[in-house]
Amino acid sequence: MKSPAIPVNEPQRLASLHESGILESGDPQRFDRLTRLAKRLFDIPVALVTLVDEDVLIFKSHDGIDITTLPRNISFCGHAIFSESPLVVTDATQDERFADNPLVEGDAHVRFYAGYPLRLPDGAIAGAFCLVDRQPRSFSHSDLDMLKDLAAIVEGEFAAINAATTDELTGLFNRRGFNSLANYAIRSAARRAVPLTLGWLDLDGFKKINDRFGHAEGDVALKTMAMLLKNSFRDTDLTVRYSGDEFAILFSDTDENGAWIAMQHLVEEAEAFNLTSGKPWKLAFSWGVTEFNQDGSTLQEWLNTADQKMYTMKNKEESKGR
Repeated sequence: MKSPAIPVNEPQRLASLHESGILESGDPQRFDRLTRLAKRLFDIPVALVTLVDEDVLIFKSHDGIDITTLPRNISFCGHAIFSESPLVVTDATQDERFADNPLVEGDAHVRFYAGYPLRLPDGAIAGAFCLVDRQPRSFSHSDLDMLKDLAAIVEGEFAAINAATTDELTGLFNRRGFNSLANYAIRSAARRAVPLTLGWLDLDGFKKINDRFGHAEGDVALKTMAMLLKNSFRDTDLTVRYSGDEFAILFSDTDENGAWIAMQHLVEEAEAFNLTSGKPWKLAFSWGVTEFNQDGSTLQEWLNTADQKMYTMKNKEESKGR
């Protein structure tokens, strides 16, 4: 058996998958309708919408089987995410990649597989729309076209879910997206025994920008802050416009000291922007960082601690300005 390899862009692909909100969100009935339709269209016993996570294959919809996850290392979809083209296996017993796969030799008795890669709005491949049969079968060009059309509908659903967790003005995740993904990140960090740190920031003097230069310039300030966040941190760090002029950064695999250094870099980037922007206003912010305590802390307690640290800095800066 040939286990699926790991894509070279795997950290970015997983970050896109986790940050999309698709793992936790979305009405499963919408996907179930499509897998039911696929079974009728292709006269096939199993149709799936799958997401390829770090170690497991997650079934967003599974019509024809009862399980909801599968080890990634024996999955067909783990191979399907390597190409923009569909993966079609007409007889798995004759394919050296799958002939001795447990899904082929065992009770699942997989013989035929067709998987069309499913893309997220940012282009990352999340998983596949899959057809599975327990008998070998052929798959025509018209069959491929129908599978492609179904995959496109699923991708439209992915885009709708993503939009519901994204701030329209800045393109960062919104409060809903953060709350959903932060809980996932906490569980993941605990499972892998790695640190997770929250950065919290609030723009200084934002109301003055709006009052003096107009809301259009206020929007420019918010979008500039979002741009600096995206450019200053790793693809695996979650950046959020939490509300109004409040922003958050979820630093994965990073302790409080590491997050502090990263935030200092953000301060330097903001100062560089102010020197060259030509804007009549300056971009400034107060911030705080706090590492998540896995020994009983809640998400809300974590947010409150970061918020308090941010306000401590803000009060110090305001005292200096008096």
